[in-house]
Order: sequence, then structure tokens, then C-alpha cells
Amino acid sequence: MARAAKRYALACGLVAAMIVAGPLAQPAVYRYVGPDGRTVYSDRPPPDTARNVETKRLGTNVIEIDAVTLATRLASENFPVTLYTFACGEICQTAEATLKDRGVPFNVVNVEDPKGAERLKALTGEMTAPVLQVGDKLLAKGFNETRWQALLDEAGYPKTAAPRPAAPARPTSVPPRADKSSGSSGEPPTPAAPTVGGGYPKD
Repeated sequence: MARAAKRYALACGLVAAMIVAGPLAQPAVYRYVGPDGRTVYSDRPPPDTARNVETKRLGTNVIEIDAVTLATRLASENFPVTLYTFACGEICQTAEATLKDRGVPFNVVNVEDPKGAERLKALTGEMTAPVLQVGDKLLAKGFNETRWQALLDEAGYPKTAAPRPAAPARPTSVPPRADKSSGSSGEPPTPAAPTVGGGYPKD
């Protein structure tokens, strides 16, 4: 009886160890503040000098999907992007699309707004836009795709946006019938195209 009891206890102990070790065996991503005050994302355990340590357990299938997102978050923490722009037409639209195509999170400052104009003037000493600011030191006046891409590369942003999960298929719906009495076609009205201004802001 004593041997049977020991075997039972040992089996229970092994099962408990497997249950505890299961989550710990999953890959982890660590978020912490380093000695220089910067936020760090890493798959390696943080040093003893790290502060505000957070651990996120990930399944093996999540790492490949989240790798680009992790790099983007790291770059965004260290080199936040700000776009100074206004309704200048194709140039400003292309500038914004360049950031979106790479999946870069960015803040927009409308330089036609008085406060936005003050920020642009203080930053560049001029009233010319669009302007790209990456972190505190990287700056590009006017849109030049080669220059902008180089700044984003230097800051560590991935070259392409993270793949988005496929949207679930929408059920087919029957369009509403037209109300003959009111003369309506049953279709929503087409919104008017926004008016886009051209040129650069002037002093």
C-alpha cells in the first residue's frame, strides 16, 4: 500500500508539473524600460536594471504574425512619426499614402490650423508642407519618397504593413424595394466629392 501511495503521489506531481510548465514553455515577449529610459520589446529576459517589466505569453503561431507588429511598436516608441500636412492635393495625399502603405502609425498636424502652423514654424522655421518628422532628430521638408523611405528605414520601421486577417464573408442581403409612391429609387444618395485645395500655405 505504501508503494502504491508513493506512485500515486509521484504521478500527481508529474501531472501538476506538466500543467505548470505548459504555459511557461510558450514563447514570451518582454516589455520593459531600460537604463536609458527607452521602452524595449524583446524576446529575451530583461536585465536586472530593467524597470516596469511586463511579460506577454504567446503561442507558437502568434510569433510569426506578430513579428512585424512588434517591430512597428518598437520603432513607434523610440521614433514617433508626425506628418505636417494640409489639403495640397496629390503631393500631400501621396505623402500620407506612403506612411499607410508601410503600416506606420503617425500623428497628423494640419498646418492650415493656426496652432498647427505655429508648430510647423517652430520646427522648420518655414511654412512649407508636407513635412515628415521621425523622432526628435530625423526631419524631411517637402515630399521626397526616397528620402522619406530612408528615414523610416533608419528608424527601424518595417518596409511593409503587417498582413491583416481576412474579413469574414458578409451574408448576401436583398436590396430594399423602391417606394414608387414617393418616387425614390431605394438607393442612398451619392455623397458629393470633397473640395481639395492646392498650393502651399503662405506666410
